[in-house]
Amino acid sequence: MAFVIFLIPCLVLSIDFAVSCQNADDFVGASSPGDIIIGGLFAVHSEMLHPEEDPIKPVIQNCAGFEIQVFLQTLAMIHAIETINNSTLLSGVTLGYEIYDTCAEVTKAMASALRFLSKLNSSEDAVEFKCNYSDYIPRVKAVTGASYSEVSMAVSRLLALQLIPQVSPASSAEILSDKIRFPSFFRTIPSDFHQTRAMTRLICESGWNWIGVIATDDDNGRFALESFGVQAMANNVCIAFKEMLPAYLSDSTFHTKVDNAIEKIVKETRVNVIVVFMRQFHVLKLFKKAIERNVNKIWIASDNWSAAVKISTIPNIRQLGTVVGFGFKSGDVSSFQEFLRNLHEKPTENNKFLREYIMLLSICAHLEYHDFQTCIANQSQDDLLENDGSKPQIWRDDFLNANVEPGFIHSTILAVYAIAHAIKGQCKDRDCKDPSAFTPWELLEELKKVIVIDDDKEVKFDSNGDMSTSYDVLLWKEIDGHMEIITMAEYDAEKGGFIFEDEEKKKDFLALKKVQSTCSQHCRPGQVKKVTESPHTCCYECIYCPENHYSNQTDMDYCYRCNNKTYWAPINSSTCYRKTIYFLAWTDWFAIFLLLLSAFGVVLVLSVCVIFTKNLDTPVVKASGGLTVCYIILFSHFLIFLSTVFFIDVPTEFKCKTRQALFGISFTLCISCILIKSLKILLAFSFDPKLQNFLKCMYKPIPTVVTCTGIQVIICTFWLIFNTPFVNQNFSIPRAIILECNEGSIVAFGIMLGYIAALAFICFIFAFKGRKLPENYNEAKFITFGMLIYFIAWIVFIPVYATTFGKYLPAVEIIVVLISNYGILCCTFLPKCYIIIYKQETNTKSAFLKMVYTYSSKSAGSVAVSQVSLDSKSSSLQATITEPCKTENDSVNGNCHFPVPRQPLIKGKVLPKSATRSMVRKRVSSI
Repeated sequence: MAFVIFLIPCLVLSIDFAVSCQNADDFVGASSPGDIIIGGLFAVHSEMLHPEEDPIKPVIQNCAGFEIQVFLQTLAMIHAIETINNSTLLSGVTLGYEIYDTCAEVTKAMASALRFLSKLNSSEDAVEFKCNYSDYIPRVKAVTGASYSEVSMAVSRLLALQLIPQVSPASSAEILSDKIRFPSFFRTIPSDFHQTRAMTRLICESGWNWIGVIATDDDNGRFALESFGVQAMANNVCIAFKEMLPAYLSDSTFHTKVDNAIEKIVKETRVNVIVVFMRQFHVLKLFKKAIERNVNKIWIASDNWSAAVKISTIPNIRQLGTVVGFGFKSGDVSSFQEFLRNLHEKPTENNKFLREYIMLLSICAHLEYHDFQTCIANQSQDDLLENDGSKPQIWRDDFLNANVEPGFIHSTILAVYAIAHAIKGQCKDRDCKDPSAFTPWELLEELKKVIVIDDDKEVKFDSNGDMSTSYDVLLWKEIDGHMEIITMAEYDAEKGGFIFEDEEKKKDFLALKKVQSTCSQHCRPGQVKKVTESPHTCCYECIYCPENHYSNQTDMDYCYRCNNKTYWAPINSSTCYRKTIYFLAWTDWFAIFLLLLSAFGVVLVLSVCVIFTKNLDTPVVKASGGLTVCYIILFSHFLIFLSTVFFIDVPTEFKCKTRQALFGISFTLCISCILIKSLKILLAFSFDPKLQNFLKCMYKPIPTVVTCTGIQVIICTFWLIFNTPFVNQNFSIPRAIILECNEGSIVAFGIMLGYIAALAFICFIFAFKGRKLPENYNEAKFITFGMLIYFIAWIVFIPVYATTFGKYLPAVEIIVVLISNYGILCCTFLPKCYIIIYKQETNTKSAFLKMVYTYSSKSAGSVAVSQVSLDSKSSSLQATITEPCKTENDSVNGNCHFPVPRQPLIKGKVLPKSATRSMVRKRVSSI
């Protein structure tokens, strides 16, 4: 630390600060002559004193609250102008300056702007009223400033009258980009649109959505709040509360509203992030009160105070929590820091700001660092009059460098260089030593095209008069017991993203996410937000996604439905799952059981076929219709057993079409053959002449079988052509897909089964009539029983099939097919096999003839009984018996009977026993 002690005569101080303003020159804060004058507007003081006298007079008052940061900006402007003058940029043309203190007041800034508008070399600093200012030469060619957007708005409207270019290094309000209202305004920083978007991006990436906002109640604060509100709403960030503090510290309600704001922050426990759009002296007051109340939050700083050293050095500042903010992109300010180290050598005659700073040093030098800052900020210009000049003046060259905010310094220097480059463009073919060489509006047009080299990059103003520079993301971090302001990342305004220099700084950024600032807990994947009665969309309840819906991100507004029917999701699911596909697979235990039954049936069919083949000439085989008919029936049984295979495993188009057609045609062929057998048996053993005649007409074996089977073939053909079965995905089970065969047409399916049932019923009637045939060869009785099994199985099948669903639905039909097929097979062939194997003595020709003869004799005797009547005159029952037949024709016509046990008659004669045996043989052969 270096101290330079020197004396400043008290007389000088008395002249400067005894009265507020004696003439226009007293109003200038710092000045230097030059060929071209640039004006400067900076809020070197934070407030203007307001007298309590009544009435109030239109007098410009002194100010209070010396702002080191803004004072440094005035020095940056001076340094930039001196550097330009010492360079070859303007080729001998020198720049001068007139810098005025606005005291953060629009009124005082307007007074300065009026002086800028005054005509050059006017002895009375008069502003001429003209309809056309095209040839008007004002006092200044351009203006740098002001510090605050509210001041810049007012000044810019006044400067626009003569289109004097105004380049601000600090005014960021979005409205200033409107070139219709502010045609001559430029700035070397981005607008608040980019800053509020950057803030919103930070908030979103940190997972916050429930925040508070505090802003000053002026144009700058209101516009910033409006811009941030729009960005927040677009990104689903809710503002829990907004607190507006008076723009001026002299406002009597200022401290009350600060207390109310702190109370609001303390009360809103779920709000842990506060966005602050305020000036530095407002933030200073707010933070001191917050430290007293032990408030610990994350504070998001606007560019106005994010790099304020006087705030970061407040005692116990670490208790406030974390401060992260956005500052203007800084450049190389090393030359300016060197300028500050040599500042004590500069003359002070034309720089009242510097003289005041030196006086403040002498008053506050005995205090510690932060108290020293507070002391400087609390001194008014009136207080300096009390200094009698007896104290030695002390210079602290470390203090100014410690308070440098590189972003503001860089943007101020950039503003001066932009003006200088525009002047250079105007001076190419003009003698700019003459102040009237060009007018401000010509300089304005040149300024729109100017390109400045900054850190080896070309920067220029866009169509809105803004420079699209980026932001530094600043973090207040405690290092070695001191709060340091470090650059955590860079925000690219064009791309809208953060750029990190190293992983360590990225960790600092990620650490912010540990803090929760939400109205409601985050809804996890699998949940969805349900808005409550709160007006804020960020306040909600988390409910589970319903079945078949999912959410795969946090805080989703709605659940997605699973894409199609092949996926499902349980309640509270974060993803969809593919449904399990079910079908009656080969490996299923029930399918295996059914296949074993079918295989056993095939073995049984083959066994019967072998037995019948070996016993081809036996009466039992011959009585069964012969080997050809038996083979056809057994082959149809084989096909029926085979059809069950097509009901198992993955359904295909071929299987769906084949299984029902194969079953239907095979079963029809089987029933048709059995029907023929029933007709033949009934014809052979029927002694009723009328019935025999009818049966003889009906008994056409080959045409009957072909016709009956052909009808079923036609039914199946039409079914397969016009409404064929197909593979269907059954979604009736929520989490599964059942692959099944859709029969295509239930009507066709019903007709096919109904046709089989009709044939079976006819077969049943014929077989029932022949149920009293010879005991050992009574095939009709077993056919009747087989048909009953068929009817029972399919009658039960209909309701079971209609009410069953799932992968075992094909198994129901397989069971019915097996039952009906086994029933008919066993009833048709097993009794005969039993006789062939175990009762071989009855399977001879002689035994068979004897049995038929006995049955025929009994049947003939029963037919001879023509009537039984009651005698009306007698109480006893009498039987009237027809007379014995005399001829064979009489017996055929049914007019008589063979006397039993008498021998038959032919042409009136009794036949011998040998003739009777011949008739029996003929009947047996018909069987």
